Amino acid sequence: MRVGVIGAGIVGATSAFALAARGHEVTLIDRSDGEESAALGNAGAFAFADVIPLATPGIIRKAPLWLLDPDGPLSIPPGYLPRIAPWLLRFWRASWRDRYAGAVAAQSSLMALSRAALDRLVAAEELEHLLRREGQLQVYEGETRFQASLPSWEERRAAGVRFELLRSPEAIAAIQPGLAPRFTRAGWTPDWINVTDPAVWTREMVARARRKGARTLRAGVGTILPMDGGVEVAAGGERLVFDRLVVSAGAWSRPLARQVGLDLPLETERGYNTTLPEGAFDLRTHVTFSDHGFVVSKVGTGIRVGGGVELGGLRRPPRTSRATTLLDKARAFLPGLRAEGGRTWMGFRPSMPDSLPVIGVAPRAPQVVLAFGHGHLGLTQSPGTAEIVADLVEGRRSAIDIDPFRPTRFAGPRP
Repeated sequence: MRVGVIGAGIVGATSAFALAARGHEVTLIDRSDGEESAALGNAGAFAFADVIPLATPGIIRKAPLWLLDPDGPLSIPPGYLPRIAPWLLRFWRASWRDRYAGAVAAQSSLMALSRAALDRLVAAEELEHLLRREGQLQVYEGETRFQASLPSWEERRAAGVRFELLRSPEAIAAIQPGLAPRFTRAGWTPDWINVTDPAVWTREMVARARRKGARTLRAGVGTILPMDGGVEVAAGGERLVFDRLVVSAGAWSRPLARQVGLDLPLETERGYNTTLPEGAFDLRTHVTFSDHGFVVSKVGTGIRVGGGVELGGLRRPPRTSRATTLLDKARAFLPGLRAEGGRTWMGFRPSMPDSLPVIGVAPRAPQVVLAFGHGHLGLTQSPGTAEIVADLVEGRRSAIDIDPFRPTRFAGPRP
């Protein structure tokens, strides 16, 4: 089958590989060869333990604080508020207990599939050398904040996540020395996996797809025209005809989905980080500063400090002060950190109001498969999503129930 895949970010690249590995004739289309992908600048984690959606019960009460603290863990530029208001209303509804429970269950299911799919991918392609199996330490300042986190740890336990709760600075230091003494409690997830470098991993997926016979085309996509039994795509001056098309363009997917009859509430989490050179700190595990919304992880031979969520769309200029704030916090939390010589980056994470991706066929164009909206979990959920995409292309039943990810859950087909 001739299959086009729009988007060479981590989800698109892994989907192209999965389709090519099944023997399909694949063309992977991206205007920048994936160099604008959010995956290239992320923390590099397969965060299978992160089953808790962003839209948690009670979170909307914190919204005024987001506007007052532009450098907080989750912020919205005041000028963007009118534009994002409809998305926030859906976000608020997704945080209700009845919706939240379903989101946790769906997220847990996709995480379990992705974990198993990653194991299959690593074994089949001999990719173990690109992984770090060094666990994750999620740290808290004092007993009150630690106690507040315990319900979320119980939800992880119910999802099958293995962890240990640490209740002393000494227990924390045995895993990661050098943290500030203010961090007295932690959760340790020993099965946590990181890639050695998310950019290397993404490019490797593209390279592996090519080895399986996929073609890559550097071009922007103009029009998508569903036809009887197929779909025509205008890209780079060519008119390409496919039997099936996969739309996986991350934060840029919304206008493409509109062309096949769907207007989806896709927003953009703008993430910031700074990558420090080799020797910046003796980091032994991925460290998550839960109450401050950022992480510190190894990337290549350096250290990456990044995170936070800024809901600000695709057009606003970067606000690099957010990266500076995170670096200042990291310097305080890791007293031995050498914070000089870093490279700052900003990327766009595609985000749906319920923190669940869109995975499914377009109802008015069943030749088109949609796979985007993974937020900050694109790398994590890419192996499982790729297997689902390949099943959808082939008309097979997926290994998990994908109804929670259906494209029409927020908006039906446009008239």
